[in-house]
Amino acid sequence: MIGWAFRLLAIWGGVGLLLYALIGHRLLTQADAPAAVPAASATAAAPTSASSPARGVASNALVFRANREGHVLLDAVVNGGKVRFLVDTGATMVVLTMHDAAAAGISHGSLDFSMRTQTANGVGRAAPVRLRELRIGQFSAADVPAAVVENLRISLLGQSFLKRLDSYEMRQGALTLYWN
Repeated sequence: MIGWAFRLLAIWGGVGLLLYALIGHRLLTQADAPAAVPAASATAAAPTSASSPARGVASNALVFRANREGHVLLDAVVNGGKVRFLVDTGATMVVLTMHDAAAAGISHGSLDFSMRTQTANGVGRAAPVRLRELRIGQFSAADVPAAVVENLRISLLGQSFLKRLDSYEMRQGALTLYWN
């Protein structure tokens, strides 16, 4: 009788542990997939008043609020064309979708997909490019290294732009960009 009880306990304990692991893995997988930002949540973060001394934000700073998923999305101007970016501090460089590259005046025919990238969606092809200008609010950077990636859902604002700033910080759900 005791053997039977221990066997049942082991079986139900194993089933419970398996369910716990499956649910935990699913939640982690969803949290680690920034490229899978749903279109409904891809609204641009509106900068708060960057020059308002009452809020304690200097005139050489911009503040963007994260969305419900914790992602910071913002609108920028690339080579004169409007582009929506997901801020990705872990991305080595600025990465454009094919659509956003076209909006920035980069023709598909001029692209040489000579680079390989490793993303959350797997291995992809990328074409290195240089952006004449990338502007967010009052801050502008010239000659920014970037890449155009096939099968990307949203452009990424990476380190090739972010390192041009004096600093940036994420605090209490807001990203602040600082420059001189």
